[in-house]
Amino acid sequence: MPTISYLERRAEIESYFDRTATESWKALTSEAPLGRIRKTVRAGRDEMRATLLGWLPRDLAGSRVLDAGCGTGALAIEAARRGADVVAIDVAHNLIELARERLPNDLGVGSVDFRVGDMLQPKLGRFDFVVAMDSLIHYDANDMVAALAHLTKRADRGVVFTYAPRTPLLAVMHAVGRAFPQANRAPSIEPLNGVALASLISNDPQLSGWRTDRTKRIANGFYTSQAMELVVL
Repeated sequence: MPTISYLERRAEIESYFDRTATESWKALTSEAPLGRIRKTVRAGRDEMRATLLGWLPRDLAGSRVLDAGCGTGALAIEAARRGADVVAIDVAHNLIELARERLPNDLGVGSVDFRVGDMLQPKLGRFDFVVAMDSLIHYDANDMVAALAHLTKRADRGVVFTYAPRTPLLAVMHAVGRAFPQANRAPSIEPLNGVALASLISNDPQLSGWRTDRTKRIANGFYTSQAMELVVL
């Protein structure tokens, strides 16, 4: 069962993306012109998405994939084009509506089922792979590991996710973000120490059948995120 702190932060994320950030994310995840800072974020996200997809098999025909925190659906669409049947879920209703509008007709044998809701819902069923790109970065280490424990229970082959690595730049951005009035704030990103996170994962009894494997940092201007892979022992 998700913790109270997880549920509270999830509510903040839902409110932010549905009430404040919809138009910004619509532009960021399109080909619309952007300012210098947002261009680096778009490029960083594109590189991270390619990294996570690169850790999945090239041929996903017959595989079931969960895109946990799918946003506007770019990763889900690419996985479907490789043949996967993708369940793509996000708490933000407006982002899912936009994802449905953008869903192309050329997916071949793959498919995407966009849903509004919590990525930890057991009723979503079982999957070969779970992908959580930049959807766990708002949770502290304990809640992130607890969420990973939930996700691995439904994954048969692998889980790939991202976290915000603790860097001087992210520490400054985190501090500056807290200076804004609460109503104007995006849900804060929780910078984590990668070694400490890996230790929490390896020592969590609910993750005893899994181990960390590949990891890669993507840093492009104002975008910094660390990819990590969990594989079955």
